[in-house]
Amino acid sequence: MRGAFLVERRSIDLVPDAERHGTAFSQFTLWLGANLQITAVVTGALAVVFGGGAFWSLIGLVAGNALGGAVMALHSAQGPRLGLPQMISSRAQFGVRGAVVPLLLVIVMYVGFFASGTVLAGQAVGELTHLGETPGILVFALVTAVAATIGYRVIHILGRVASVICAPAFVYLVIRLLDRIDLTTVLHDRAFHVPMFLLAMSLSASWQLAFGPYVADYSRYLPRTTSARATFWWTLGGSALGSQFSMTFGVLVAATAGDAFLDDQVGYVVGLGGAGLAASFLYFTIALGKLTINVLNTYGGFMSLVTGIGGFRAQKTVGPRARALCVGGIMLAGTAVALAGKDSFLTSFKDFLLFLLTFFTPWSAINLVDYYLISRERYDIPALFDPQGRYGAWRWDALSVYVVGVLAQLPFLATSFYTGPLVARLGGADVSWMVGLVVPAALFFVLARRRNTGDTPTAPGASAPYREPHGCP
Repeated sequence: MRGAFLVERRSIDLVPDAERHGTAFSQFTLWLGANLQITAVVTGALAVVFGGGAFWSLIGLVAGNALGGAVMALHSAQGPRLGLPQMISSRAQFGVRGAVVPLLLVIVMYVGFFASGTVLAGQAVGELTHLGETPGILVFALVTAVAATIGYRVIHILGRVASVICAPAFVYLVIRLLDRIDLTTVLHDRAFHVPMFLLAMSLSASWQLAFGPYVADYSRYLPRTTSARATFWWTLGGSALGSQFSMTFGVLVAATAGDAFLDDQVGYVVGLGGAGLAASFLYFTIALGKLTINVLNTYGGFMSLVTGIGGFRAQKTVGPRARALCVGGIMLAGTAVALAGKDSFLTSFKDFLLFLLTFFTPWSAINLVDYYLISRERYDIPALFDPQGRYGAWRWDALSVYVVGVLAQLPFLATSFYTGPLVARLGGADVSWMVGLVVPAALFFVLARRRNTGDTPTAPGASAPYREPHGCP
């Protein structure tokens, strides 16, 4: 009976009101715990590793966390209202089948984040168990897959536990670090370089924006009456506070440790805390923090996979065996990437983060403009599952805007494998993600206003176009 309580029955179907529970504060503990972890530390460190000064890197990271976190939290606020996973709502913009285009890229993102998290967590598990890095990666990947298969409840439990354990551990590490360094000296260099400042902004903004495609998956069980404002602020608060704390720690470590940190990120961080039992506890904390976020990534990948397949098969529910197979497939793909890329982690991860922005900022812009400005928070829920319904199978205008949004960023994109022609004129600054938000948002607003004139679903109980069942569709 207890197992039945824990294992989630829902997948991409509507969560009925009778199964809704919790408060918006649950989003704070979940996202705080998800961001108090070693990969966020490394993300902050990258701002310094690639040439930025500590002072302006910190300010750039704050700006990116605030802006990207606000976009991410706007997606979270959709959860209680719709009671659906995040990417299902993309069908209203791109069509029931057309939504598969951004979904394919979302799944790639989940596999990439699973891999990057597994590299660092595998180091911690390997040290904790004395098995070594590669066995540690395999053990961690298996535990992640089991937790993701169980589903929603265990994810929130992990978030609460990680918040309680990881927060004191990180505070302790910061205190230990400050005992070793002269903070005034570290922050003394105030020279402002636009490219490095924008790099720091891009790193933290991409970190936050990458949560957008699945953030509503974890707010959709909240009661329908939950305030959208409360959901927004608790999500933003937990995510921005947790990530900024971790990234600040990363900046200070990278600015003072040099090659000692670059050669062994996990080992150096744990070494700050001491040896023996203290080191074992910190290895456990790192593994726990990564387990929380990797379960989110694996679960999100499962939901996206089912959403994509369901658009072609009219599928709304998934059995335990299919759930396990989907999760297992994501685990295997992510583990393979982790094992292949573990020796060039820092450079690969930085490029991965920045490249992600190219594909997810246009999706985010289109989704938010449609939900808040065009449809005004009202969707025809059954039509999201019907290729013959209101939203159709393919919405080529939205897909065209999405492609234009991606292409518009290329002249401004700066990675190790591609640099756009306008980057040099901007002093090497990468502003592609800003272009990726503004251009598709403006284009889609104009096109969608023409498309949806007189066709926006009305509120429940008002008139016919809005249909929302009071149970599983």
